[in-house]
Amino acid sequence: MESRKKKRAFIFGIYATVIVILAAVMIFYSKVERTPLVAEDDTEFAKAVVLNVVSEESAQDGMDAGNQQLVLKITSGNYKGMVVEGSSMNGYLYGAYCEKDTKVIVRLSEYEGTVSASVYNYDRELPILLIVVFFLAVMWVVGGKRGIHSITALVFTFFMILTLYIPLMYIGWSPFVAAVLCVILITTLSLLLIGGAARKTICAIAGTVAGVVAAGVIAQLFGNAAHISGYNVENIETLVYIGQNTKLNIGEMLFSGILISSLGAVMDVAMSVSSALSEICEKSPDISRKELFKSGMRIGRDMIGTMSNTLILAYVGSSVNTLMIIYAYQYSAHQVMGMYSIGIEIMQSLSGTLGIILTVPFVSAVSAYLYKKQK
Repeated sequence: MESRKKKRAFIFGIYATVIVILAAVMIFYSKVERTPLVAEDDTEFAKAVVLNVVSEESAQDGMDAGNQQLVLKITSGNYKGMVVEGSSMNGYLYGAYCEKDTKVIVRLSEYEGTVSASVYNYDRELPILLIVVFFLAVMWVVGGKRGIHSITALVFTFFMILTLYIPLMYIGWSPFVAAVLCVILITTLSLLLIGGAARKTICAIAGTVAGVVAAGVIAQLFGNAAHISGYNVENIETLVYIGQNTKLNIGEMLFSGILISSLGAVMDVAMSVSSALSEICEKSPDISRKELFKSGMRIGRDMIGTMSNTLILAYVGSSVNTLMIIYAYQYSAHQVMGMYSIGIEIMQSLSGTLGIILTVPFVSAVSAYLYKKQK
């Protein structure tokens, strides 16, 4: 009974800490002043529904580009309830092929009392909300109490990235330092929620932070050797414009992102190895530190292969478009190796995987020291 009370008190303390940190971060987020990068022309994005398709310039099948003239009813924002005429340029990235009752997002502007509208894209808010709710519900039902803790950790991670990591870089912090700070906060709170107040949690936290930082350092060393920086990415023109108007350090952004992207896999390996060693130590209290460390290495070796595949395949999957272009145009090996996009993908996947691999000896060493120290 006493143990249950302590456990409940601990969980309550963790949730209280999460709330306090989120409140502090939200206060910080609200005080960050963002430089306006576009002219304030009273443009507004709002929801709308198509009442009628007046005309269309070419036959549409839902995929081809074309132009439609529409009658739209605004369903949100300052012009809610208003019926306006608008246009839709149906392209691959922007616009929408509209029919009666199609729900869209429109760009509204007013000039001399006349409101004009153009379709920005389909209204996807409801499908996105439904799949998020379904995901959280499944996590709750299947995971039970631990599922609730996992949801809390996931929400905490999401908020830390959007309201702390991004704003810190925006106001001039080193992207690497901002990423390390967020990694420490996310790792500590997530693993305490999942693993509880135990030595295995401390070992997993230490191993995760060490492995993730190692991945970032390796990526930075590789980037320097291969002449790759944060300036060699897509949308660099937009980022440079942002950097000219803020204190953003564009060069380090790419490497700090590797810390964030490898965090989940590294955390998984660290917790698994730490838990296994904790169980071994409980069952075999006379085991030596050396043997405990060797056990951790053996357990980790079985995980390295699968987790490395997981991380590398995730990056390969995100590069399918690039790989198809290379295959179809029959790029030479020298040309492929000279591409920034390929170099960046190799750097991200291999440095992240090295972070996973190095986590195993980190966790094994910390676990062997802490577990046997108590004995």
